[in-house]
Amino acid sequence: MASTPHHRSPAPRAADSHEVIRVHGARENNLKDISVEIPKRRLTVFTGVSGSGKSSLVFSTIAAESQRLVNETYSTFVQGFMPTQVRPEVDVLENLTSAIVVDQQRLGSDPSSTVGTATDAVALLRILFSRLGQPHIGPPGAFSFNVPTVRASGAITVERGAKKTVKQTFSRTGGMCTRCEGRGTVSDIDLTQLYDDSKSLAEGAITVPGYKADGWWTVRLFAESGFLDPDKPIRDYTETEMRDFLYREPTKVKVEGVNLTYEGLIPKVRKSFLAKDREAMQPHIRAFVDRAVTFTTCPDCDGTRLSEAARSSRIGGTGIADACALQISDLAAWVRGLDEPSVAPLLTTLGRTLDSFVEIGLGYLSLDRSSGTLSGGEAQRVKMIRHLGSALTDVTYVFDEPTTGLHPHDIRRMNDLLLRLRDKGNTVLVVEHKPETIAIADHVVDLGPGAGTAGGTVCFEGTVDGLRTSGTLTGRHFDDRASLKETVRKPTGALEIRGASAHNLRAVDVDIPLGVLVAVTGVAGSGKSSLVHGSVPAGAGVVSVDQTAIRGSRRSNPATYTGLLDPIRKAFAKANGVKPALFSANSEGACPECKGAGVIWTELATMAPVATTCEECEGKRFHASVLEHRLGGRDISEVLAMPVTEARAFFGDGEARTPAARAVLDRLADVGLGYLALGQPLTTLSGGERQRLKLATHMAEKGGVYVLDEPTAGLHLADVRQLLGLLDRLVDSGKSVIVVEHHQAVMAHADWIIDLGPGAGHDGGRVVFEGTPAELAATRATLTGEHLAAYTGA
Repeated sequence: MASTPHHRSPAPRAADSHEVIRVHGARENNLKDISVEIPKRRLTVFTGVSGSGKSSLVFSTIAAESQRLVNETYSTFVQGFMPTQVRPEVDVLENLTSAIVVDQQRLGSDPSSTVGTATDAVALLRILFSRLGQPHIGPPGAFSFNVPTVRASGAITVERGAKKTVKQTFSRTGGMCTRCEGRGTVSDIDLTQLYDDSKSLAEGAITVPGYKADGWWTVRLFAESGFLDPDKPIRDYTETEMRDFLYREPTKVKVEGVNLTYEGLIPKVRKSFLAKDREAMQPHIRAFVDRAVTFTTCPDCDGTRLSEAARSSRIGGTGIADACALQISDLAAWVRGLDEPSVAPLLTTLGRTLDSFVEIGLGYLSLDRSSGTLSGGEAQRVKMIRHLGSALTDVTYVFDEPTTGLHPHDIRRMNDLLLRLRDKGNTVLVVEHKPETIAIADHVVDLGPGAGTAGGTVCFEGTVDGLRTSGTLTGRHFDDRASLKETVRKPTGALEIRGASAHNLRAVDVDIPLGVLVAVTGVAGSGKSSLVHGSVPAGAGVVSVDQTAIRGSRRSNPATYTGLLDPIRKAFAKANGVKPALFSANSEGACPECKGAGVIWTELATMAPVATTCEECEGKRFHASVLEHRLGGRDISEVLAMPVTEARAFFGDGEARTPAARAVLDRLADVGLGYLALGQPLTTLSGGERQRLKLATHMAEKGGVYVLDEPTAGLHLADVRQLLGLLDRLVDSGKSVIVVEHHQAVMAHADWIIDLGPGAGHDGGRVVFEGTPAELAATRATLTGEHLAAYTGA
């Protein structure tokens, strides 16, 4: 009998052995020489308290090294135009794939940037109108509000064989409105808010933020430009001097042998302040602009930013300005209704892009919405749009808390998107705090056990079920559920809002109780921020803490940001009989070698710069003579190395007792930042730490009403409980607290809930519930009520 051959399974190939991303000896920021193995083509969630090292591992180590290696594949010439990246502090990183980072960095605040330009959706729309629009006015650029119309004519010399002169004309049709230059608004400046005409420039006549009496631009440039007398009161200026002071065009001048550009105050203010979107400005700049500048809709383009020709071209009665102003869900329906075979591929691509907006929960936006007005969560989801339909596979997607700013109803949709990216064969890495997203993970890496120096180690690796029983801080709090209050506080008054109509609000009338904790809820885009920030009168007695990012360089730290360094410097100066400026690493006390940076950067052309600890000051940032001065037995560098809890005790008693410093440190401890070192660079803080640092700073302001915009953003499950305790202390001290929030624990803890909806965009903008959390959970009349009832088990 013939024997049947035995078929052996093929031997595993070497290529199939690279199934995990290996990290060995990671030491970036507070990571303590950790090693992990992350499965590829799986969804891995990184958990841990805020500041435990999640971002240091995922973004500063894995994603940073992947992007650095990809950049090195380009030619040296191309690398010269790219940002150089330093290799992370890690011994081994193996089996990396190309990383696509989708973070929460705000989109640009330039008013020329909109949702449509940020996602390229409006570029497709411009092509559509250039093909189908009637009358035909030109190429896609003719519909762009960022492209001006250009016309030129003249003679050119062609040097080919026998030289000959050719008459040439050139024209480019753009869509920019000539009056507002594509901004949609025109401005009028109140001169009395720019300067005090009774003073001279040397006396500080200019009242614009940032223009100091002893500053370079206000004194040296004016004094030596030859146009103005800095010691002459502005009211005594001649007509020519006034014109030079306010309106002079940029002119080259030489000051102390250096070539500089002198420019009038008004064009300077326009470039410095009015080139940014108002909503994206820092609060003190926005206050100045509101005082000094009157914005009105451009009368020529009616706010559409487009030229008359661009507005005249239409498809079936709809112009491009009308299309961009539509809610994206409605625009998607309009595009699907177009039946034109000649542009069928374009309509398919545009429709798919617009459907992605709706799918990701941003269908309530419009393409003409300024990108600077988007929240961090909205900006992150806008960045996701371009990746949803991507044909790429086997890449690593890195997300930074993708559920930020999402209602529990929308979190399910986000989870589906993350799983879809994974199922296409990609590795998905997510830094997250929400239990709903942690629950769908294939693999969990929990860092901790604490934050800052108490963190930076791997506490658990494994499945979600393993996390629940692991005994780690995340595991213990994973199934935490807040209970509804049995008794709620009684309001002491009410803040009446009548006829609120900002953005999508529909003439809302509502009374916000005072003296209690009020939660304003609703799905993303329902009108919560429009109601609170647009209708609660900003001014005396109102302290508003929004989600704008903290800006700061490596030289900025919690001590400088909170103003804590000022009383510390004064205490050192008084104890040692010297100037306070000596105790600033950014001023007279700086190490002369590293200029107060603590490190010396060596540039290596297209290669990553090398940072070495300054040998002169040994990284302490201060001049050696400054470190000889002591307060309570410590020098200034030792004080800045203290964590907040240690510094509280140091400045609370004994020789170093400084009440002003102790007050700031108490606020930092109240928001849960007791572990943070006073001199830690702001660039190394996590998103949750920055949010709480800002909250601690605003707590110093005098006010009776606190308005907080999603204070739980970036907070671990265990930290939410501490935040609720802080909110209770604020209310019990006589304050009124209004919180825009999606977290069910905050809703359950509130005394009163105002729920907006029922949907987003034009489907929202109405108050659908007012009452106590228990009443909302009992009626389940809204989406918020359903999720609150499920969360609390009511």
